[in-house]
Amino acid sequence: MFNLIRRDVILQKRQLLLFIPFILFFIIMDAHPALTFLIASIFIPFNTYAYDEKVETNILLNSLPYTRTEIIASRYIGAIVYMVLAIGVTSLALFTFNKPFTMIDIAIGSSLFLLFAAITFPLFYILKPGYISTVVMISFLLLAAIGPAIVLFLAEHLTAITDFIVNLSVPVLYTGATLVIILVYFISWGTTTVIYQRKAF
Repeated sequence: MFNLIRRDVILQKRQLLLFIPFILFFIIMDAHPALTFLIASIFIPFNTYAYDEKVETNILLNSLPYTRTEIIASRYIGAIVYMVLAIGVTSLALFTFNKPFTMIDIAIGSSLFLLFAAITFPLFYILKPGYISTVVMISFLLLAAIGPAIVLFLAEHLTAITDFIVNLSVPVLYTGATLVIILVYFISWGTTTVIYQRKAF
């Protein structure tokens, strides 16, 4: 399984040369650190899916001595590994440019990435190749554009839920959010595994 994760990096040697400039662009543009961490985390996993979509890598992967469960596991575990590495590189870049950030920024960025990955990863095995990357990119841009407005709207109109959340202590709130996101990620992992097991290549 480790070789499958390493494969993603090897296949993206050229794209990885764009990683640092890509992150530096957001830092120089003074984007919110949480957004910068989110973008950095997305870079490798979604480039891998976009690459695989073009060359129909799943046919090759299924000819290798790996089970379909292992192939999907490498995707989800790999996403976490790349997220950690991306956060490390981004933190170093922010520190170098003397841009302040906090552990909360890292937590928000990584949580949003895991949530976005959990929602979109199954789509790569449901939608037809050729449309997936476009759908994912449009979805991400829409969420980035209208997400805050939706949250504010819900906060104003679902006052009972808002009051309940406000009354929670910070540790309980963060712990609860973390557990929910981890649960959603594992549900997505299981769902994708089932879809991939039944898919014909």
